[in-house]
Amino acid sequence: MTSTTAHRRSDDGTNRSGDDVFAGDHEQVVFCHDPQTGLRAVVALHSTALGPGLGGTRFYPYASTREAVADVLHLSRGMTYKNAVAGLDHGGGKAVIIGDPSRDKTPELLRTYGRFVQSLGGRYVTACDVGTYVADMDVVSTTCDFVTGRSEALGGAGDSSVLTSLGVFQGMRAAAAHRWGSPSLEGRRVGVAGVGKVGHLLVGLLREDGADVVVTDVSAAALDRVRDEHPEAAVVGSTDELVDSEIDVYAPCALGGALTARVVHRLRAVVVCGAANNQLAEPEVADLLVERGITYAPDYVVNSGGVIQVADELRGFSFERARQRTLGIYDTTASVLEEAEREGVAPSVAADRLAERRIATVPPDQRMHLPGSPEHDPTMYR
Repeated sequence: MTSTTAHRRSDDGTNRSGDDVFAGDHEQVVFCHDPQTGLRAVVALHSTALGPGLGGTRFYPYASTREAVADVLHLSRGMTYKNAVAGLDHGGGKAVIIGDPSRDKTPELLRTYGRFVQSLGGRYVTACDVGTYVADMDVVSTTCDFVTGRSEALGGAGDSSVLTSLGVFQGMRAAAAHRWGSPSLEGRRVGVAGVGKVGHLLVGLLREDGADVVVTDVSAAALDRVRDEHPEAAVVGSTDELVDSEIDVYAPCALGGALTARVVHRLRAVVVCGAANNQLAEPEVADLLVERGITYAPDYVVNSGGVIQVADELRGFSFERARQRTLGIYDTTASVLEEAEREGVAPSVAADRLAERRIATVPPDQRMHLPGSPEHDPTMYR
């Protein structure tokens, strides 16, 4: 196994390696390649000011290394803000493994990946993400101490989708209260784009609350599961069709970049709240949502239930403790929307300010988590 580290760009913003994809505000970007297992992975640490970087491992067939790096940089930055707003003592980190998980994922590759994460000495703590599951984290944990999202049999938190979906639902209730004066979704028509690990659980919560639900997904199997569990839910053939339909709430629950200028201009929903990370395709989309009078619940505020769940695992997991903290996403979302309205800014800006205020409380000379520092106890990860 070989690895290399690419640190920040130079002060003038240029990248001395000749690859301009690297972001200038990340603490560390680490590459790993293991020819024997075929592992090609990248870990990005955006900030460890609040503690070790915590974020999942995404296993995805990126078209190029450049595309993978761009994604992991974007995702890790999002984790810094998500963890800060959630009140967790963790910074922002994320990892990607380049490959098709249905074809390339093997126990040997995952164990090698675990040794790779172990080599970072606790600066990065991993978990599940797109393409990785609880069983995978169990394998990774055989060679790595810094793993969350393991099975309950190994003392872990299990599937973090459970509290991710609950947090999104709480954020949606807060957005509904802000918009309509009542947190109830009863009688509202909610469009869910993506009914995978989180989306299909969200559908269940919405139906329990009396919402009418319409869904779409590229996976026929995912749609079949919704049909089996919730036959009353409507199904449409594409995200475009969902966006164009008469819905009150739009819930992007697939991959990022769902909110483009084109989508926002066409969107009939007046509330947007979903589980997908990095929903704003461009920063300008945040202002466009405001201009169109659409209430946007920032993604990293409402989808933090999963990271709350896996972070609790590091304390000796208590589902009820994590659940109670996840229910607090309602109040956080409400506060963000109220501040945005009061200050005349987009909700995403108000959420960023909340995260940045918390990070600013850390003295400058303590804004990097180092292996072996007094607060670092490797036994807490077992």
